[in-house]
Amino acid sequence: MNELQIKQAYQVAKERYAAIGINTDNALERLQNIKISVHCWQGDDVRGFLTPDGELTGGIMSTGNYPGTAKTPDQLRQDLEKAYSLIPGRHKLNLHAIYLDTDEKVDLNQIEPKHFEKWVAWAKEQGVGLDFNPTFFSHPMMKDGLTLSHPDKEVRDYWIEHGKRSRKIAAYMGRELNQVCYNNFWVPDGYKDNPIDRLTPRKRLMESLDEIFSEQLDEACTQDTVESKLFGIGAEAYTVGSHEFYMGYGLTRDKMILLDAGHFHPTEVISNKLSSLALFGKGLMLHVSRPVRWDSDHVVIMDDELQDIAKELVRNDLLDKTVIGLDFFDATINRIAAWVIGSRNTQKALLKALLEPTADLKAMENHFDFTGRLAYTEELKDFPYADVWNYFCLQNKVPVGLDWLDDVRQYEKEVLSKRN
Repeated sequence: MNELQIKQAYQVAKERYAAIGINTDNALERLQNIKISVHCWQGDDVRGFLTPDGELTGGIMSTGNYPGTAKTPDQLRQDLEKAYSLIPGRHKLNLHAIYLDTDEKVDLNQIEPKHFEKWVAWAKEQGVGLDFNPTFFSHPMMKDGLTLSHPDKEVRDYWIEHGKRSRKIAAYMGRELNQVCYNNFWVPDGYKDNPIDRLTPRKRLMESLDEIFSEQLDEACTQDTVESKLFGIGAEAYTVGSHEFYMGYGLTRDKMILLDAGHFHPTEVISNKLSSLALFGKGLMLHVSRPVRWDSDHVVIMDDELQDIAKELVRNDLLDKTVIGLDFFDATINRIAAWVIGSRNTQKALLKALLEPTADLKAMENHFDFTGRLAYTEELKDFPYADVWNYFCLQNKVPVGLDWLDDVRQYEKEVLSKRN
């Protein structure tokens, strides 16, 4: 479609939505202000730069060997710039601690803000914000599949120090970029087979986290979030940091609770949890992902759950209380394409939700007009949201439709294919 066709289609869509009381210009303005925290680990299969070979030693893994993976921080930043150029709006980057950029040989319990100065300088240059995550996996000090819940105090102390230093780094990032850096704690501790004692490891985890969070940091610079999981590799039977653990911990310690769409039972969804947690917690962070059977981190597609998550956020006015991040890693496809597809789908789902006549739908429901509610929600499925989306891309000077794929394939030909 050329520019004229996109504008003409938008005008038709605008009139159709206006007929049900929706101002599409207002919806696009709201979408423009929603930042997605794009995860760095899709770009290099969660290897990071802590060690020269980026070897994964446990707790997480990526499958596939698509050519062109980033092997240095500069290459990763180059790939991110390409991805951001194809995603409408201004967003954030979510960094794990293993993505430090330094010539100094340093361990996780030694990292400092100086080891991330290049990332901060890049973020300022690109006009993006930064979020952060301590890395509690793929390290020799992850003993017996455990970190903060390990019975050996020496192991716990190592990881406690890493957590404390990560908070200082997040505070530095938020202060330098003048926006909150959300620092997410995910700990993959657990057992492969059924444990006898489920309580004591959780008590150790609780005490370790209490020690990490003992110092009060400026929440204008950084805020802590805690993330649960049902199970992981090597922790199929029992995960110390379950949903119930972190829900209780977050509510009693005044921490934001992070919900990952792939971290629950195969038939369980997070969309139905948002309104409940919003009543009690200080805020929510999401890792928008896609579970497929036992695996939790497939590239986000426009499925029912993604749309339901977006609807819950919009219908309940939770956008200002929720940080939206992504979490998937697929090494079987072009990694930049994965970023673009997942990010754009998340934005599309939000746009569809913003184009609903929420007030009218709630009024029908409150008056028990379930007929009208069903008629409207079904009819909305056929409304031309795609024409509004295309106009949004045009406004942001990013490719419309599948044109972005040509850019990615050209980049693969010119850059990715030449990497060893």
